[in-house]
Amino acid sequence: MKLEEVNLKTKEAVDYLVQSLESGQSAVLTQYLGAMAKFRNYSFGNIMLIARQKPDATHVAGYRTWTTLGRFVRRGEKGIFILAPMVGNKRKKNENQAENAEQTTDAKETQPTLYGFRGVYVFDIAQTEGKELPALTEVQGDVSGYRERLVKFVEGQGITLNYSEHIAPAKGLSYGGKITLLSGMQPAEEFSTLTHEIAHEMLHRGDRRTLTTKQVRETEAEAVAFVVCQAVGLETGTASADYIQLWHGDANLLRESLEAVQQTAAVILGGIAPEPAAVAA
Repeated sequence: MKLEEVNLKTKEAVDYLVQSLESGQSAVLTQYLGAMAKFRNYSFGNIMLIARQKPDATHVAGYRTWTTLGRFVRRGEKGIFILAPMVGNKRKKNENQAENAEQTTDAKETQPTLYGFRGVYVFDIAQTEGKELPALTEVQGDVSGYRERLVKFVEGQGITLNYSEHIAPAKGLSYGGKITLLSGMQPAEEFSTLTHEIAHEMLHRGDRRTLTTKQVRETEAEAVAFVVCQAVGLETGTASADYIQLWHGDANLLRESLEAVQQTAAVILGGIAPEPAAVAA
């Protein structure tokens, strides 16, 4: 499958979102953002495809993967089409080969190369049955651990974090290299607000700031906070403010905005993921 076809598949999913928002179905955006939270290790295009075909999916894998986990896809279930990269080894060219014909060993070195994409089908856990999977950690409104890791992530970005009661009624402010949060917030609210402000720092301090309106920037930051909070198990308000009004019906700009949200949320989630448990010797 060529890159043009890959882009077309993604465009079709985004176009569906545009049409849904134009017809007043803002809940579709919430489904797409929810998919970003659940499938943060997937590409933007595949997240769009999963959300379009099965918006209630929570955990997807291929047929063979489910089999190795002791679960089996039920007969008659329809697969979810996504795109898998095709990677092969390409021989590296040795710049000195012409000058030194004896360097044949180096000339045979290879490097992974993306040759294209192929269509594959995955299935949601709800389409399977069999052995129970190990329980995943769910936060259920408790940000213990995540809050501390988010603070460390913010500091690791070279951003100073302060608290003040004088910024009320605002819950948080970011100034470019500095974030101030309102003192005395509940941990979950503080976590969501800090995520919103670090999203501003990551998304809106370069050229993008001059290319977007304040309303767009606030909506993007809130969408990032929505995705991150969903991913760690927090119940949060909907972030389905009508994107299509912000982008005046332009599907390309909508896609660019959502892709920026997805990538920013993925970086934050990667930065606050719990450390793997140490293996006993």
